[in-house]
Amino acid sequence: MEYKMRLTEEERRIMEGAEGEVKAKIMKTLVMFGDIFGAERLVDVTHAQGHLVTSFGIGLLKPLYRTMDEIIGAGLSAEGKFTVDPRPLDYKNVKCNPLLRLVFDKFMYSKQSDYEEQLKKAGLRDSDAFSCTCYLNEVGNIPKEGDILSWAESSAVVYANSVLGARCNRNSGMLDLFGSVIGKVPYFGLLTDEGRKAKWKVYVKTTSKPEAQILGSAIGMRVMEDVPYVYGLDRWLGEDLDDETKAYLKDFGAASASNGAVGLYHIDKLTPEAKKQGESLILPDAETYVIDDAELERVYRSYPVMWKEGAKAKLAFIGCPHLTYSQLVGWACDITAALEAAGRKKVAVRTILTASPYVVRKFRDENADMYAKLYASGARISSICPLMYTNNPLTRSTAIATNSNKLRTYSVSRYYKDEEILKVISGEA
Repeated sequence: MEYKMRLTEEERRIMEGAEGEVKAKIMKTLVMFGDIFGAERLVDVTHAQGHLVTSFGIGLLKPLYRTMDEIIGAGLSAEGKFTVDPRPLDYKNVKCNPLLRLVFDKFMYSKQSDYEEQLKKAGLRDSDAFSCTCYLNEVGNIPKEGDILSWAESSAVVYANSVLGARCNRNSGMLDLFGSVIGKVPYFGLLTDEGRKAKWKVYVKTTSKPEAQILGSAIGMRVMEDVPYVYGLDRWLGEDLDDETKAYLKDFGAASASNGAVGLYHIDKLTPEAKKQGESLILPDAETYVIDDAELERVYRSYPVMWKEGAKAKLAFIGCPHLTYSQLVGWACDITAALEAAGRKKVAVRTILTASPYVVRKFRDENADMYAKLYASGARISSICPLMYTNNPLTRSTAIATNSNKLRTYSVSRYYKDEEILKVISGEA
């Protein structure tokens, strides 16, 4: 079979089977994938630590498990190890009724324990490396500016591209692992200078700091997979990527990636490439989108409410993507303060805050009193994926509140602004 891509002698040898049949199949898959998108060649992955999107052992994913067995059987693994998206289950902190647990254990995630054993053999970094926010300091999978990655998970890819200045396409499951095993990925799209140019100029003209989730949603729905160059956010965020700003951009990017298909954004005067290259990143025929207070409100009001008429929230999820350490501390303080102001000792609805195992451990160790106070209120902290927990017919009948635009998009959860979901949790709404 002829391929359009130019291959080195080493790459051709691998594809012809010099290093085994399984490695040849992986190489062929990457080359075919690159050919589809017009890649001229493969390039080396320079940040060896991968990130996989497929963390859940759904019983129906038999081809996935067969492929993993082939990789492991051939003695292959990701050379730089990898992190992976969150687990779908945590019965200790996210309890469910017996019927739902039966559905999870016997049907939906019946292969979870087996699959996690496969992940370990294929290069999983450690048993706590399950988080969609692998790029946080506590987790430690942090690429440098200009690094080439082999990652999937849309919120992680858009963060790495935009906030860190690394380079990665929005890969799908298994292609992320294939690139980590081979150590190469096809060179196209967001890996190229041209592919990182902005097709949209977005002007933020709000009278107050826009909620990250709604702003990202508005931009994602308008630009779809294109790259936006955003003006005006420096007024609210400043020009330094401190922890608070990074947390804001994490949520902003996740909303733009899930409500649209954004893999990269530039923030004027703030993100690495925008700081260095400025408006030279914008294509001459770029379209314009102006976001003011009325436009944000229009977007917010457009979100559907798929609860039964008159339903009240029974469960609240905060942290999709996973919370940063400062966000977890902030939410714990806000929830306990809101309960105190409302004269309540317990949360009005079951409330789950999600963060990586490393962030959860840091919070517990460094904020023991707040941790105890939060748990006494009935709220819980978990490292699961809220999306995978809610992605089934039984939880779809539960009125779930969230401040995550990503979770709203992929489930029947209802979106609330931060201040509104606090009122839900404290029984004031």
